[in-house]
Amino acid sequence: MAKKYVIGIDYGTDSVRSVVVDTTNGKIVGTSVFEYPRWKKGLFCDPSINQFRQHPLDYIEGLEQSVKGAIKELTPEIVNNISGITVDTTGSTPVAIDKQGTPLSLKPGYENNPDAMFVLWKDHTAVKEAAEINNLAKSWGGVDFTKYEGGIYSSEWFWAKILHVLRHSEEMRKNAWSWVEHCDWIPALLVGKTDPSHMIRSRCAAGHKAMWHEDFNGLPDEKFLMKLDPVLSGLRERLYSKTYTCDFEVGHLSGEWAKRLGLTTDVKVGAGTFDAHSGAAGGEAKPYHLVKVMGTSTCDMIVAPMAEVGDKLVAGICGQVDGSIIPGMLGLEAGQSAFGDIYAWFGQLLMWPVNNIVSEIKWLDEASKKKIREETADKILAELSKQAELLPLEETSVLALDWMNGRRTPDANQSLKGAITGLSLGSDAPRIFKALVEATAFGSRMINERFISEGIRIDGVIAIGGVAKKNPFVMQIVADVLNMPIKVATSEQTCALGSAMAASVVAGVHKDIAAAQKAMGSGFENEYHPDPVRAKKYDVLFRKYKDLGSFIEKNQTN
Repeated sequence: MAKKYVIGIDYGTDSVRSVVVDTTNGKIVGTSVFEYPRWKKGLFCDPSINQFRQHPLDYIEGLEQSVKGAIKELTPEIVNNISGITVDTTGSTPVAIDKQGTPLSLKPGYENNPDAMFVLWKDHTAVKEAAEINNLAKSWGGVDFTKYEGGIYSSEWFWAKILHVLRHSEEMRKNAWSWVEHCDWIPALLVGKTDPSHMIRSRCAAGHKAMWHEDFNGLPDEKFLMKLDPVLSGLRERLYSKTYTCDFEVGHLSGEWAKRLGLTTDVKVGAGTFDAHSGAAGGEAKPYHLVKVMGTSTCDMIVAPMAEVGDKLVAGICGQVDGSIIPGMLGLEAGQSAFGDIYAWFGQLLMWPVNNIVSEIKWLDEASKKKIREETADKILAELSKQAELLPLEETSVLALDWMNGRRTPDANQSLKGAITGLSLGSDAPRIFKALVEATAFGSRMINERFISEGIRIDGVIAIGGVAKKNPFVMQIVADVLNMPIKVATSEQTCALGSAMAASVVAGVHKDIAAAQKAMGSGFENEYHPDPVRAKKYDVLFRKYKDLGSFIEKNQTN
């Protein structure tokens, strides 16, 4: 029997990657990345108000180009034996659609309207709306629809974003028939079934971000939504009531998309999921092991048997959903709104004189200026890490708070801001950078402590993502602060690999995700062990971090 192959498609914040994977051993035999051209230009975004929107053409062009690029060098035998495709995306990233399921931004007159675009996960324009949802959920006299979302709804999530856009745009109120998550729209597009009333919706997206639960018979009650704002009237009926886990088959690749991608209509397409949840599966998540997706932000996920924790409510996290990560298990999500983004921000801060002064030096030729800018930008974080690693750990050192992009968990509050304290005239760049790294590690520990205090044990930690693979300095500090060993997954593309695992189940190659993990998992390339002496000193600094956080949260004005 011929080998079977599958495609995992991973939509990230800046680009989309497609991988072709051998289902017998998890080997990636083809891969290609497409960077979103409109996003790269900063179109439809306004960072000053935390508005981040993406055009669906970036997604469509990326879908076609990345898949074609991934199969370009493969033999006909491999291409003809590709049997499944599964997509993961960022989220919550919804968009307004018409009655046919077409995003309004693809229709004449809306091509440049930010409110008609996909509202990216990190768009925080809906802070006010999230606060209203939280207040109403606790006071309206009915069910608290946030209880499976950790008890606090976030501006990063589905309903807050929709409400903000509908309030902001009369055109959207008049012409948006329904709304769809990015991870649901791409599979629907691939199979040619975009009718909103029949579109397959992701359990992962609905449960973690849209307050969907079987106990509620689906989405929040119409009376609750009407009380929240009449602009939501009737929308619940035009959305969905059923949801599906990532092992569900949406359909076969349509004739149009089979032709566009160079595949056959025999290829089965699976229900979509979120990137971090797919990454947890690809990182070989197992019960009570925390999987940390460590990139610009973090997603921290745990799976546990429903029979053991199914009735337990965990406060202050990003939701707990039956089957959201691995079908048949409870998936629990937490995370930090900024992680690697904080390091990048500090690097950009230090680059200011290079970009703004060196560029104006008259006696330097343009080629030299460009080379200085590029080499400095390329080396700055690596050199900061190198110098910071040489510093002694002092309990009275600079202390920082990692809320530069708000706080996702525990207890979501996107209006919070970061802080740096304990500065002196001796506080140089490596010392401040070290404090920022420690702050992100302390934020990670806050998440661990919340899970444990709520009765969810943590037996081990698995790290995936760019920071985990590239920065040993950061990883060692996180291990010391958590006082736990951290295993780093071998695969460079854990999210796409997780989607490929799901595709292998959808295609009937493996019976379930656990079987796919066993056959296709990449294993672990490294393990960081905490230093007992440093761990003890970090206990002291961690208490100071919590004190600083309490002070800032109590006294900060927006």
